[in-house]
Amino acid sequence: MSDSNTQTAAASPIWYRVPMVWLVVGGPAIVVLASFVTLYLAIANPDPVLPTTPVVAIEGDKATKNAQATAQAPAMVGRNHAATGVR
Repeated sequence: MSDSNTQTAAASPIWYRVPMVWLVVGGPAIVVLASFVTLYLAIANPDPVLPTTPVVAIEGDKATKNAQATAQAPAMVGRNHAATGVR
């Protein structure tokens, strides 16, 4: 009886030598590593707060300036609100 137990124990490889274990453990480990890299990038390079004044075109055309200000107003207000956290 001890002979058969010894044979099965010797025949089974150590857990880290089984390739399937590395597939099961490796996937989540890569995701956790990628999340830390993403966190580092988010902290190291924060998005700047956009200015609330409209951008003046090089030509200085008043119609272009007003059209840009009108088109960008909702996005700039939402972006600045999200970046500053002020209600």
